[in-house]
Order: sequence, then structure tokens, then C-alpha cells
Amino acid sequence: MIVGRQLLRSATSIGANYREANRAESKEDFIYKTALAQKEASETDYWLEICLRTKLGDSTHATALASEARELLAIFTTINRKAKGR
Repeated sequence: MIVGRQLLRSATSIGANYREANRAESKEDFIYKTALAQKEASETDYWLEICLRTKLGDSTHATALASEARELLAIFTTINRKAKGR
């Protein structure tokens, strides 16, 4: 299933990019990697929206996971703003 693979890729990429950000070599590298995690959180939310709208999978789990993806998106948005000094 294409949607499932895309969801798995974007969701697991959030954690991978955050882990890489914690080992960043510079402030710019940290900002870049947390921005990638932010984008992946947004993409994950998108794929979960697709699952909900097309009734793929369990809607209760998809709703909870979408909420978590949006929370992660908010967290990474805040991290990036602070790291950029905004």
C-alpha cells in the first residue's frame, strides 16, 4: 500500500532527523535538521489525513497519531524559531 509506505517513511524520518539534530556540527546544521523533522511531521499529518478521509485503517488510531504529529510539528516550529533567534 503506497499510503502506508509513505506514512511509515515520513513518521520514522521525524525521529531520525531529530536524533541527527542532537548531533549537529553547528547551529546552522541543527536548524537544518530540525527543519527537516518539522517538514516530516507535516507530511506525516498529511498522510494521516488521507487515511482518515479515505477510511484507511483504524480511525481512532489515525486521529490520535495525527494529533501527535501536529504536536511534534508545533514543537519543531518553536525549536526552529528559537534557534533562529525569532
